[in-house]
Amino acid sequence: MDLFGDLRRMNKRQLYYQVLNFAMIVSSALMIWKGLIVVTGSESPIVVVLSGSMEPAFHRGDLLFLTNFHDDPIRAGEIVVFKVEGRDIPIVHRVIKIHEKENGNIKFLTKGDNNEVDDRGLYKEGQNWLEKKDVVGRARGFLPYVGMVTIIMNDYPKFKYALLAVMGAYVLLKRES
Repeated sequence: MDLFGDLRRMNKRQLYYQVLNFAMIVSSALMIWKGLIVVTGSESPIVVVLSGSMEPAFHRGDLLFLTNFHDDPIRAGEIVVFKVEGRDIPIVHRVIKIHEKENGNIKFLTKGDNNEVDDRGLYKEGQNWLEKKDVVGRARGFLPYVGMVTIIMNDYPKFKYALLAVMGAYVLLKRES
C-alpha cells in the first residue's frame, strides 16, 4: 500500500473532501460526547473499570454508564465513581456508610467489593469521608469487557498510535464510489 502515492494521485478537490469527511467524523464524536455530558449530568458519562476491586459486580474492562443528577440522594449500596484530590484516575466503588448532618450535608464512605478495608486510605490525607462534590457519577448500566480496548491502548501506546494511523489513513484514502 503506497500511502503517499494514493495522496498524490488524488486531485485537490478529492483531498479536500476526504479531509472534511475526517473532520466531520471527529466533530460528530465530540458533539455526541458533549451531548451525553448534558443529558447525564456527569462530567464523564462513560468510564472503564481499570482494576478488579469491584469483582464480582464489575470486572476489569467493563464499560460503565453513569448519571450524576444532583437532586438524587446518595444511598448506601450504590456504586459511585469518584475523584480524589491528587489522583488523575476516577475510582469505581460502592457506598457502604452514609453520614448525614443536621444541616442536610451528606458525607459517605466507600469500599471496593473485592477489598478487605474501606477507602479511607485512598482519600487525600486527613479526609475520612467523601462529599457529593467528589462524585463523577453513579453506575446505571454496564457492558462487560467492552472497555478492554481502552486498557490495551493505554498499556501498549504503540498499538494505539498504529491503530489511529490506520484509521486516519483509511478515512483520508477511502474513495467514494
